Amino acid sequence: MALLKLSPVFLMAGLMIGGFDALIAAPIATIYAAIIARSTAKVSFQDSLNSAIESVKEEQLVFFILMMAYAMAECFMSTGVGAAIINMALNLGLTAKTVAVTGLVVTAILSVATGTSWGTFAACAPIFLWLNHIVDGNLLLTTAAIAGGACFGDNIGLISDTTVVSSGIQGVEVIDRIRHQGVWSILCLILAGIILFGVSVGMGLPNVKADGGEAIDQIPEEVWQNLEAERPSAVTLLNQVKEGVPYYMVIPLILVIGSAIKGVPTLACLGIGIVTSLILGAFAGTVTNISDVVGDEGLIFTGFADAGSWVIVMMMWVGAFGGIMGRMDAFAPISNFIVRKAKSVRQLMTWNALLCLLGNATLSDEMAQIVTIGPIIKTITDNNVEGSEEDMYKLKLRNATFGDALGVFGSQLIPWHVYVNFYIGIASAVYPLHKFQNWDIIKYNFMAMVAVLSLLILTRTGWDRFIPRFGLPSEPDVKLKKEGLATGK
Repeated sequence: MALLKLSPVFLMAGLMIGGFDALIAAPIATIYAAIIARSTAKVSFQDSLNSAIESVKEEQLVFFILMMAYAMAECFMSTGVGAAIINMALNLGLTAKTVAVTGLVVTAILSVATGTSWGTFAACAPIFLWLNHIVDGNLLLTTAAIAGGACFGDNIGLISDTTVVSSGIQGVEVIDRIRHQGVWSILCLILAGIILFGVSVGMGLPNVKADGGEAIDQIPEEVWQNLEAERPSAVTLLNQVKEGVPYYMVIPLILVIGSAIKGVPTLACLGIGIVTSLILGAFAGTVTNISDVVGDEGLIFTGFADAGSWVIVMMMWVGAFGGIMGRMDAFAPISNFIVRKAKSVRQLMTWNALLCLLGNATLSDEMAQIVTIGPIIKTITDNNVEGSEEDMYKLKLRNATFGDALGVFGSQLIPWHVYVNFYIGIASAVYPLHKFQNWDIIKYNFMAMVAVLSLLILTRTGWDRFIPRFGLPSEPDVKLKKEGLATGK
């Protein structure tokens, strides 16, 4: 009976591994879950529908944040914010020894600015793979570096959909998340950069210098056509990198980050980013017509449409799926297993982390993992740990970090994951001189390795207490309940 209740998860995982998009797999799995709930737990279809709707209702604020986030990403990619960031880095001068490290840092900053790892990789792959070609760097090292950096903002970005959704599921504020894991995330980036540079030096790479304009000139015409079809804003960004934009276009990013640190609400931070990028873009000449902003094909429209056409609809279906699975208490066997194995709160939290990794590998989609496994680890923690409201909130922050970090960074270490397949597709399209394989993204992805391993080790050992704001409360401030009630019954 327990396996039958879990079979909708296996169905969703099978569909996604088989190549179905989450937008198709989730509705099929949701309908099947309602049938299983009816046959195993005597849950009527009306009750399943009510549970699905209630689950989706909890995500309403997230939907608005996502629409604004996508709109701001379009503005940053089109008005010159992204190009200014890239040009500031490129003007420092690159060699084979530094191209991978620079790619890591630039993509990390750009991903925070735009909130999208896929968009960041699509925009930066043409620049850095051809720069790497010019300076005779190590192609796989550079490819893995920009892949890892592109996910940095997905893990800590104020406007990242995975950051927003993982925080919403655990009931924590996005800004609190950023404060909680900010130092840890930056330390991971620094350590990954040091390793990349050390490996570059160890490979004996040359010291030939190059510039972004030269790299862009070498991009083949078919690559431009592919980018125009798949990511038009990336074409705009590349042209701006070549032609140049004023450096003051980085101000919107600084204002957004500063506002977030000051505790300004997420929607307000996004609004600040959109408005300032458009105003400064008008002075820079990158915004010339009001219809380019608010017209039927304008930046705001495109951002809202991109969010609504896939991610929000997918989230609604997966949220409905989670609501029905929760209604029939499908995850009780998993929860009970973890509770039996855990002898302390730290052990329980480590099991939560491992469950996120397992879910990510099974579902092959980081967002599906976040919305499917997120409610499970929330229930496990809420129903089996007791402590003050403040300490319980810290555990929720860590659970949100698990879902997000082990989703986006963990995905880059899973060969069959949709993340890896997307990156391989982009890299192959923009640099046809090499036949990319899935392991090419994994082999030198030190950013993903450092993030995943450090999160697991710090959580389990308690060494997270040495990182500001990142330490978890310890026993006896928090402790396991004497009688674990993993499912809340």
